[in-house]
Amino acid sequence: MKFTRCAIPDVIVIEPLAHGDGRGYFVETFRKDKFEEFLGFGVDFCQDNESRSSYGVLRGLHYQLPPFAQSKLVRAVQGRILDVAVDIRRGSPTFGQSVAVELDDKNKKQLFVPRGFAHGFVVLSDYAVFAYKVDNYYSPECDRGIAFDDKSLGIEWKVPKEMLQLSSKDTKQPLFADAQLFEYGQNLYA
Repeated sequence: MKFTRCAIPDVIVIEPLAHGDGRGYFVETFRKDKFEEFLGFGVDFCQDNESRSSYGVLRGLHYQLPPFAQSKLVRAVQGRILDVAVDIRRGSPTFGQSVAVELDDKNKKQLFVPRGFAHGFVVLSDYAVFAYKVDNYYSPECDRGIAFDDKSLGIEWKVPKEMLQLSSKDTKQPLFADAQLFEYGQNLYA
């Protein structure tokens, strides 16, 4: 596995090594010891989730507040997505900045989105199957979001706005300036 820090160093691209021949391929998608060695701390994933979405479906920008803040390890099992992580830790040197990475079933890249970041993705192919691990359970009381189209974030989603498909929840998210956020330096893994 190859680990690469993004422009926001807490966000990490993981590139698993795929072994293939005429029968197909084999890929190790997660290895706790190597992952934690690179991170420098432990992450205890407790749940795996999967969704299937068609072209233009945008899910996000989502996060959970403490004590149910979540880290995510995300990947596209089928299809192609643009995955986005936004630093929402007030006081961070990269506060309000985002990282966008294309994930697909060919490159097999994964993205680690740590606690303290909002997360979203949009489907760029006809459809995509999106899988992710989380290190904390879903809590409706701690569930929060930010408007995907907030101009202050400057995210280019790569899908024309009129082609986007959103849930009613995601059409009503607050602007970044009005959202409940994290504080930089806050121990989110305690």
